[in-house]
Amino acid sequence: METFEQLRKERFKKLRAIQKAGIDAYPSVVRRTHTISEVIKNFNKLKNKNLGIVGRLTANRGHGGLIFCDLEDESGKFQLVFKKNILGKKSFDFFVNFFEKGDLIEVSGKIFLTRAGEKTLEIKKYKLLGKALYPLPEKWFGLKNEEIKYRKRYLDLLINPETKEKFRKRSLFIKYLRDFLIEKGFMEVETPILQEVAGGAVAKPFKTRHNALNQNYYLRIAPELYLKRLIVGGFEKVFEFSRNFRNEGISPQHNPDFTMLEFYWAYADYEKLMKLTEEMIKKVVTKLNGSLKVTRQGKIFNFKSPFPRIEFGKLFKKELNLDIDKVQRKDLLKIIKKHRVKPGTKISILSDAKLIDEIYKKVIRPKLKGPLFLTDYPKEMIPLAKSKEGNPGKIATFQLIIDGWEIVKAYNELNDPIEQKERFLKQAEAKKLGDAEAHSFDKDYIEALSYGMPPTAGWGMGIDRFLVILLDQKNIRDVILFPLRRKKAGS
Repeated sequence: METFEQLRKERFKKLRAIQKAGIDAYPSVVRRTHTISEVIKNFNKLKNKNLGIVGRLTANRGHGGLIFCDLEDESGKFQLVFKKNILGKKSFDFFVNFFEKGDLIEVSGKIFLTRAGEKTLEIKKYKLLGKALYPLPEKWFGLKNEEIKYRKRYLDLLINPETKEKFRKRSLFIKYLRDFLIEKGFMEVETPILQEVAGGAVAKPFKTRHNALNQNYYLRIAPELYLKRLIVGGFEKVFEFSRNFRNEGISPQHNPDFTMLEFYWAYADYEKLMKLTEEMIKKVVTKLNGSLKVTRQGKIFNFKSPFPRIEFGKLFKKELNLDIDKVQRKDLLKIIKKHRVKPGTKISILSDAKLIDEIYKKVIRPKLKGPLFLTDYPKEMIPLAKSKEGNPGKIATFQLIIDGWEIVKAYNELNDPIEQKERFLKQAEAKKLGDAEAHSFDKDYIEALSYGMPPTAGWGMGIDRFLVILLDQKNIRDVILFPLRRKKAGS
């Protein structure tokens, strides 16, 4: 059996021979009358017409004066037949000697049914559109290695139809979300990716520099503060699909750059958001999945509303018999030690609220199946959320949890500029002590709030995470076309 390197060299030789014959192996002009799916769909109407289709050769079989091939474009696959008595000896032999699996070609001719009932195009003319210098992988080294699939997604897409279908569904999912919000009167907007202050979330940012301005910037960790500036400016319903960047570890739930949907709704509260979330998910999941029941890794999730609700404090009481309103730091440290919780920041500089959050994420959340709404977090946990009326120690917030994953976070937005400034100052102190994820102080945002922001409810969904659930995947990398990977040695 020939090695991959031998096959590669053979293909280079064929390319040189093609070019020596005066043929452009990579032309620009293409004659395409139909896609393959159009030919299949309208087969009977197109029988007597001269058709031109294009695509990649994915199979080659036959002998003597008859060669059958499979041609694939994005829309489907179609059988071709090359006959020596139709093409002539010179043209037929040229195809046999220099064209092979993986090559991109243009073919024209008329369609017919074989004796076996196979829809087939009888080739009158053919043209090379792109010579493949490497053989397709499945025959020679396969594509079973997950790392290769992530690093070379183009190969994964070429040989695994289920991968292509998965990303088609990703596109549809985003479309359905967009359509839903537009139908509800929301306006889509765009906010800066390069920001002077990394705000809108508790996360460590990536830092970059603009040479012409001689100024440092951060890649956006969230669009929140800019979207709320638009609410101050008079828009009442805005949303954005944003690519965000967080300088954090990689895990099945985390990629350093990821996609979120955020929207802000003036004169609404988090109770309205929960109802809207249920309505949205019911509609979108049904359109994407055909049912409200979704299976992931053998577990069934039913998105029938209403979703169960449980308060954050009551969950701690239930799971750990811990009253987080009265707990002492020493008790939190005991739990962290017992369950081997390892925060990304030194425990000594983390607030009690941060310790509670770490315990929740590592000990409690993985047990939650959902879908469920987890509500009413301690005030210190989200510096941008408004306290509950009549219970100032809690914030009017919820998370949608599915299979131990946080999918949605939403809350009543803090619109008191004085209190927001105080919270930012506390975050700034935490940052000075070494908490790299603490929220930065954003002076301009405080100024914007000072002009008056109406009562507003804000909402954010991790698109990639939800797709992991909906598409029955294991890892967030499985639903991102080009996930970030460590550079390979020598590359």
